[in-house]
Amino acid sequence: MKYLVLGSEGQIGWHLCRYLLSKGEEVEEFDILRGEREDLRIINNALLKKKMKESDFIYFLAFDVGGSSYMQKYQNTYNFISNNIKIMNNVFDEIKEQGKPFIFASSQMSNMMHSAYGVLKMAGEKYTLSLGGMIVKFWNVYGYERDPDKTHVITDFILMAKRNKKIVMRTSGEEERQFLYGDDAAGCLHTLSKQYSIIDKKMPLHITNFEWTKIIDIAGMISQNFEGCEIVKGSANDSLQMGIKNEPDRYILGFWEPVVSVKEGIKKTIQLFSGY
Repeated sequence: MKYLVLGSEGQIGWHLCRYLLSKGEEVEEFDILRGEREDLRIINNALLKKKMKESDFIYFLAFDVGGSSYMQKYQNTYNFISNNIKIMNNVFDEIKEQGKPFIFASSQMSNMMHSAYGVLKMAGEKYTLSLGGMIVKFWNVYGYERDPDKTHVITDFILMAKRNKKIVMRTSGEEERQFLYGDDAAGCLHTLSKQYSIIDKKMPLHITNFEWTKIIDIAGMISQNFEGCEIVKGSANDSLQMGIKNEPDRYILGFWEPVVSVKEGIKKTIQLFSGY
C-alpha cells in the first residue's frame, strides 16, 4: 500500500513516516517545510493532486499548531484561523474529488469551544464525517520535533534541562494530561489503516496511553536524566484547556494498545534530541 502523509515533518508525521518505512510500506511525504510546492494553503495544488492520485491511503495530519506557548500566542489570530481553514478546504476538496480513504488527525480538545484550535478541529471532524473518513483524537503526542517555534511541553522541558540544567515551568504543574509517545501513535495509525474497512467511522477514536500524569511529574522524570537539573515551578494558570478534563473513549483498545510508558518514552525522546 502507498501512503501519503500530509504533515510529514510534524511531530506525528515524522514518527509515522519512519514507522511505515520500517514496516516495508511505500510512503509519500508532503509538508511545507520540504518546500513551497507542498504548501497546502495553495488552491488546486497540482502536486497535491498528483501525489494523492498516486496514493492508496491518506493521513491528514497537517495543521498550523504547536505547543501551549505557540497556541496562546497565535490561536486567536487571523492568520492561524485562516491558515487552518485554507488547509482543510483544499485537502478535503481533493479527497472528495478523488474518493480516497483517509484518516483525519483531530484532538481531544475538539469539544473545547473556548479554543479556536478546538473549534477548527471540530470543523475538520464534520468534514471527515461528511466524506466517510476516519477521525482520530490525539492526546498530547510527544517525541522528536523539527520546528523550534512549535515545540510542546516535553520537548520544552528536555531542551531546558539539556541546555541550562534547569526546567522553568509556567504553571505549578498540578494539571494532569495523558501523553503518548510518537512511535505508539504511528503504530496505531498504521493499524487503523489496515482495519479501516471494519472499524465504525461514525465515532472518533481516541489515541492515548489512557493514563493521567501531572506536568510536575513529567518535569521530574526528565530532570532525573540530567544530573543536577533544577525544577522551578511557575504561577500561571492553565489558560489553554481552562481546567477541562475529558475522558477518552476506550473503544480503540479492541484494535490497538500503547506499549511505551511515559518514562521510557521520555528517555527515547532525550536520545532523539542528543545532537540538538
